[in-house]
Amino acid sequence: MMLVKHHTKDGRDIVAVCDKELIDRKFEENGKQLDLTSEFYKGEEKDEMEIGDIIRNADIVNLVGKRAVDLGLAEEVISKENVIMIDGIPHAQAVLIQEE
Repeated sequence: MMLVKHHTKDGRDIVAVCDKELIDRKFEENGKQLDLTSEFYKGEEKDEMEIGDIIRNADIVNLVGKRAVDLGLAEEVISKENVIMIDGIPHAQAVLIQEE
């Protein structure tokens, strides 16, 4: 299961998606850190189809975990070049340009 949370900043829709089992954990490697203990990632459980719709319509996406990143790849909001690994956990961010 994945969690999704909406944030709005400067009129932009920012969506954080995280594999549920990673919540409340921290990962560090080579000076990089994923801190999943903050409220930023603590959203609602939703199914893949709902999350796919949400991330396709976001302005910025932040994806953490294998399922979240795989969904971002499948929905083509990120590419493999966007994915970094931190302590074995895949993570990707992207700014999406919405067509008018």
